[in-house]
Amino acid sequence: MNDLQLMHEVVKLALTAGEAILPFWRADVAVTNKADDSPVTAADLAAHRVIADGLLALAPHIPVLSEEDCNIPLSEREGWSRWWLVDPLDGTKEFIAGSEEFTVNIALVENGEVVFGVVSMPTNGRCYSGGRGIGAWRADAGEAAQPIQVRNAPAQGERFTVVASRRHSSPEQEALLAGLGAAVGELELANIGSSLKFCLLAEGSADCYPRLAPTSQWDTAAAQGVVEGAGGEVIGLDGLPFRYPARESLLNPYFLALPANAAWRQAFLSLI
Repeated sequence: MNDLQLMHEVVKLALTAGEAILPFWRADVAVTNKADDSPVTAADLAAHRVIADGLLALAPHIPVLSEEDCNIPLSEREGWSRWWLVDPLDGTKEFIAGSEEFTVNIALVENGEVVFGVVSMPTNGRCYSGGRGIGAWRADAGEAAQPIQVRNAPAQGERFTVVASRRHSSPEQEALLAGLGAAVGELELANIGSSLKFCLLAEGSADCYPRLAPTSQWDTAAAQGVVEGAGGEVIGLDGLPFRYPARESLLNPYFLALPANAAWRQAFLSLI
C-alpha cells in the first residue's frame, strides 16, 4: 500500500473515530484532569481505542504516539523511523463546552517530517487530508473529496485574514499581529478552535496562522500535512521547516503557517 492509499484508509478510520466520539457530545460527559491539568473525557479514550486498533490493523509495523498513550520512553522513540502521531480528540475544551470545533487528528511522520495528515470533524463528517507532494482535499459528508489550495493573497476587496485561537494568545503574538497589520493593512481575525485553524488556511479561507503560544506535537502534525499538501508551509521562528524530532518534551516550539509563495512572505518573516 503506497502513502496515498494509506491516507485514504486513514480518512475512513478518522471518520469512524468521530462516530465513537459523538454519543458523548453534549451529554454531560465526566471530565478528568491529567497530570498536566489538561482535560480528558470518555470520548477522548473511546476515539483513541478506535484509532489505535485501526492503525495496528492497517500497518502493524508502524508505532503509534497518541496524546492518550504518550508515556513512551525517548530511548524507544529515538529508534522509530516512521510513526503515527495522533490526537484522538483535538479541542477537548471546545468539546466540553458543546462547540462543534473539535477534530480527530492522525498524521504519519517519517524521520521527523510529516508524510500526510488527516483532520476530521465528527459533528458534520467533514474531513481534510493531504501531504507534501501528495496534494490536499476537503470532503464533506456524502460528497466526493475536492482539491483545496492556499491563496497567495486575499481576493480583491477582502481583508488579510489571520487565524487565531479562541483560547490561546500571548504578548508576542499580539505584537506580531500589530506589525503584520502595519505591513499588509487592516487584519480580519478568524477565531476558531482545534486544528481547524490550519484547515482554514489550507482551503484558502485565511492567509496565515501564527502560533506564539504552547502546542503539543499531536495538536499540529496532521493539519500541517494538509497545509503542506495545499501549497502552504509551516516554519519555526527561525524560518526553517517545522519538524517533529524525537525529544524528551512533546511540546512544540512556536511556529508560523502561511502560503509558501505568498508575495508578503518576506515582509512577514522580517517581523520575527
